Amino acid sequence: MQRGGDDAERDEASGAERGGDDGVLVAENVSRHYGETSALDGVSLALEASEVFCCIGPNGAGKTTLVRALCGTTDYEGEVAVFGRAPTAVDRSRVGLLPQEFAPSGRLTARELLTYYAGLYEETRDPEELLTDLGLEGSEETRYENLSGGQRRRVCVGTALVNDPDLLFLDEPTTGIDPVGRRELWRLLEERVASGTTIFLTTHDMAEAERLADRVGLLADGRLAEVGAPGELVGRHGGESRLTIDIEGQSAAGVRALAEAGYRAERREEGLAVADVSPKAINGVVRALDDRGVGIGSLAWRQPTLEDAYLELTGTAVGSGGDPIEAASTPTEIGDEIGEGRSEKSLGAATETDADARTDAAEGGTDSSVDTDAGTGTEAATEADGKTRPGENR
Repeated sequence: MQRGGDDAERDEASGAERGGDDGVLVAENVSRHYGETSALDGVSLALEASEVFCCIGPNGAGKTTLVRALCGTTDYEGEVAVFGRAPTAVDRSRVGLLPQEFAPSGRLTARELLTYYAGLYEETRDPEELLTDLGLEGSEETRYENLSGGQRRRVCVGTALVNDPDLLFLDEPTTGIDPVGRRELWRLLEERVASGTTIFLTTHDMAEAERLADRVGLLADGRLAEVGAPGELVGRHGGESRLTIDIEGQSAAGVRALAEAGYRAERREEGLAVADVSPKAINGVVRALDDRGVGIGSLAWRQPTLEDAYLELTGTAVGSGGDPIEAASTPTEIGDEIGEGRSEKSLGAATETDADARTDAAEGGTDSSVDTDAGTGTEAATEADGKTRPGENR
């Protein structure tokens, strides 16, 4: 049964029902070890209905391992409850999962893929409507293998949305999508949140985190360094706003002039930097220099960002580093046997690359289909007849 148009709209009461009496997700002291190395170290968090929790951090910080633990697709220490039940016992129609890497059959069209995944559930969104929402008009009959990278990623996101889940896990959902496409996807996710969906996502895109997240978790070395609303983290750890002025070779005179006027300034390569200046105070800075005969070539005002807060907390650039831990675990830690391949006990209908590709990643292979921070799901659909159904336990 498909839902679309008015039938897909949720009022506040139905949005609350999506969370249930037991809350959406609770994790307590979750850890994951690979030998002597800790991928996760005592992570605790709780998500409420209609909340967006964004996990950021460098490659190797444990983001994908955390997604796997919360979904129940990898072993872990600690406690995780999804709608009051163990992750592997939850009603799968209530959960959507998009791994970081996703390899459906390249021979199927965008329409066929979404129709296939819709067929795994009793109630779904209308695939045609979803294709439009994803900005794939005109590409419905294009084979997946012939789509652009950004279009492929949109199709992948669609497979996680087609069952209209109450809880949605997205591991770097906008990777490879152009700026316009990212904003379209953000709008679509905001609509889902307004209808009651809860989202846990990982990203390297600070603009994405600042726009979507109610709370951000800064993950480093398997630990949540700090959790808070984006604005709170920026206010506590992002540093001061800064006005940079090109004063045409008069930097020493400029520092003196501003000091006399009560401003704190220092010389930098890009110009004179004046700390803790609000937009309303810029005119005062300009007057102080002008009154003392210091010429101004140009000026730029910069507000601290979430990335500034991240750098202050961790000293590591977002997106830096490798992820040998999670790549090494991929082929061996997860899955039931399905035919000659392997599959994760995933929630939802998201998929992962095949066993050979995962083995290549673990052995240091260079297959571009497997990233070192790759998420995992189940075996991809290989034909439209659905010989292997992602999300099923066999």
